[in-house]
Amino acid sequence: MDWFQALILALIQGLTEFLPISSSAHLILPSEVLGWPDQGLAFDVAVHLGTLTAVMAYYRRDIGAMLGGAGQAVVHRRMNEDLRLGLLVVLATIPAVVAGFLGDDYIERELRSALVIAITTLVFGVLLWLADAFGSRSRSLTQLGVAGALMVGLAQALALIPGTSRSGITITAALALGLRREEAARFSFLMSIPVILGAGLLKTKDLLELQAPVDWGLMALGAIVSAVTAYLTIVFFIRLLERLGMLPFVVYRLVLGVALLAWMA
Repeated sequence: MDWFQALILALIQGLTEFLPISSSAHLILPSEVLGWPDQGLAFDVAVHLGTLTAVMAYYRRDIGAMLGGAGQAVVHRRMNEDLRLGLLVVLATIPAVVAGFLGDDYIERELRSALVIAITTLVFGVLLWLADAFGSRSRSLTQLGVAGALMVGLAQALALIPGTSRSGITITAALALGLRREEAARFSFLMSIPVILGAGLLKTKDLLELQAPVDWGLMALGAIVSAVTAYLTIVFFIRLLERLGMLPFVVYRLVLGVALLAWMA
């Protein structure tokens, strides 16, 4: 992988990690369509670090509040809203962890193809539109209970399938439960923190076991570009969410899915 390819892939990661259009699909497509080499474990670690840094920086107040809520709960021996939100995030993460442990090898081996990406892009794009169009969009996160968090968590487990989009499927589930758009995105992005952190740690472990040479320059480029791009993407996505809704992303997914099917025909 050369510097130009690394720059493009880091930009793609930063742009697509938090938009409901699937980062994994867009990172697979350059190798499938353009014949680019696989980006490799080291670069995966770098861009994961970049996007993790971005989402933690954006939601630093929420993270601080949840940690503070845990401390207050210990001191006062009672639940509070900040701790409750933190526990819901942890609970919603469990299904993805279990699914990843049980099915990651199979998914990596059998489902990383343009056909799978085309189908999931189309199917989950339509589901996103239905949830946005027919969800009540009247509830806040304070009204999300344990059952609702588990439903969003189960939806997140499906994001292991390339083309599904982790943010897309979790926002879809949250909208279907009646959450407002901004609240659905907030919960989805908070849920991404333990998932990205866990994936990054696993990839780091695999990288250390391989003992392969690392191009630290490409690593730094990937981390910095993906972090800056992801942070700006979150900022503009949240600001424009109520005005634009999910329709532009649904249209993009449908166009991409149809284009992939036409390319394979």
